Amino acid sequence: MADTREHVLTGTRGTISAREWPHPRPRYIALVVHGYGEHAGRYDALAAVLTGHGAVVYGPDHIGHGRSAGERVAIEDFEDVVTDLHTVAGLARTAYPDLPVVVIGHSMGGLIAARYAQRHGDELAALVLSGPVIGVWELPGRLLALDEIPDTPISPGALSRDPAVGAAYAADPLVWHGAMKRPTLEAFVRTLETVAKGGDTGPLPLLWLHGDDDRLVPLPGSRIGVERLSGGRLVERIYAGARHEVFNETNRAEVFADLTAFLDGVLTG
Repeated sequence: MADTREHVLTGTRGTISAREWPHPRPRYIALVVHGYGEHAGRYDALAAVLTGHGAVVYGPDHIGHGRSAGERVAIEDFEDVVTDLHTVAGLARTAYPDLPVVVIGHSMGGLIAARYAQRHGDELAALVLSGPVIGVWELPGRLLALDEIPDTPISPGALSRDPAVGAAYAADPLVWHGAMKRPTLEAFVRTLETVAKGGDTGPLPLLWLHGDDDRLVPLPGSRIGVERLSGGRLVERIYAGARHEVFNETNRAEVFADLTAFLDGVLTG
């Protein structure tokens, strides 16, 4: 998607690169929160759908990810990442002060978005979680129990049934293809507990999207966290056979239709 702008902001632990997909006359702001080891540039297809639906879209690269500063994939405290996301939201609100704001978080970005909603939910119109790391996620504990964390990158085939998605991921120089780092795993454990204890999001509309063949963030563990987070306005869409990245899946048209229908209900309701 050629029509994008890059903003460089001062984050909590260094400079943050944030991508903007503009719209000439937007009716809402969408904040896209990417997952572990990747970057906002992988969300061009989602941004195209959202801008076509009337959004101006912003997506930061988290600290240690993409074009932002910091040691690669090293996150010591996810509260800092939430604060950085709020800084990006401030940039958007300054440009478009009267528009509702929707946060869309995928995977690790779902954890960040959930915590963002706990801290700043009164500023949001809706929350969307895609394959979110929330609730019970056993991977960090298993890896932290080892003396040495194995250098096992995410399998591209676990992302989508579309082989082109995995091939592009494997070839992307801004994607991290190495081992997870101990401080980041420890931060995952702490933040999963923080979100679990942080209370629900009250009347905030929540859409949960998940593939039932998600091997990276298994659906049952996420369900525990999503249902605990929701204040009662939960809409869930579970896709048979879909893997981790439902926005990049072979049934992505169905996923996008569900997303925009949900947003229509929020924005007109």
